[in-house]
Amino acid sequence: MQAAAQTPQATDPADLVVDRYIARLYRSGLAVPPERYRAWALETLARVIPHDGALWGSGSAALGRFYTRTVVGLPEEFPSQLEATHQINPLLPRIMANLERPVDMASVLSDEAFHQTEVYRRVFQPLGIERILSTGHLERRSGLYSLVTLYRRNPDEQFTDQEKEWQRRITFHLFNAASHVFFVHELHRSDRPPGSGAAVVDSAGQFHEAQPRFLDLLETHYPDPQRPQALPFALPEVGSSGLIGGLGVKCEALGDLYLIHIWTAGPLDRLTVREREVVNAVAQGLSFKQAAKKIGVAPSTVANHLYRVYRKLGVCSRTELATLVHPSDRPS
Repeated sequence: MQAAAQTPQATDPADLVVDRYIARLYRSGLAVPPERYRAWALETLARVIPHDGALWGSGSAALGRFYTRTVVGLPEEFPSQLEATHQINPLLPRIMANLERPVDMASVLSDEAFHQTEVYRRVFQPLGIERILSTGHLERRSGLYSLVTLYRRNPDEQFTDQEKEWQRRITFHLFNAASHVFFVHELHRSDRPPGSGAAVVDSAGQFHEAQPRFLDLLETHYPDPQRPQALPFALPEVGSSGLIGGLGVKCEALGDLYLIHIWTAGPLDRLTVREREVVNAVAQGLSFKQAAKKIGVAPSTVANHLYRVYRKLGVCSRTELATLVHPSDRPS
């Protein structure tokens, strides 16, 4: 007897709303200015999980403070007031013990007990906040900690189990999309070396943002760093490019911070900037005279640089040099 055909399970329309929101987080990356992206994401999230206010903080777990604070529907000073009560906030230990999973204040304390806490009287009561739902995320390799918290003022509007599941799904994409959008904008303006990874650090080398590729390269070249969750080498001079521990490293200013590129160093990374200019010109098939005109030096200078390049790289001809500049041209 022929088996009956299975009827496809209907998708919950509410889940489709969540899926569309997640897709929009990534799709709208270039349409939303980077400085507005987090606020835009929280404002848009209110259409999926209604809330009266929201906080999105990112920073260092080791230092216990946020570098970036975004609030929607709340006073600008709210994050600082909340940070000042970390030691007495009963929600935080539960968040850190349940990373990636939403934590509802109502599951930590009864309303009566919550209303008796100092953090409620000092921070939440003045703003009429009664319901709190938080999800924390820790990138263990970089030490970057992120937290998204939604607030409601009506005590009768408790967060439902479905809304908690939605927040669990959504916050992972919030954190990843925000980092992706940041680097899309910054690297678009930057002269990015091929195959490189990027990170944003402060003057102490502490990470503020880091691409997975950047962390992968560090793990390969520095498997046992002396300073975990920070640059394992001194901050390079702004505007410089060089070799550090088998890595090519480039440093650019980014306001009060620094954008660091790293990549696996190749033979050409051992050359000076002028030598690389000569190599690139010659590899394009230009004569000494043509290369000199393009670079703005004398033909004899091109010849002298090229002689030093041959010795540094151990090559004897333009053909060998071209295979280093364009590895794909090597015979298979």
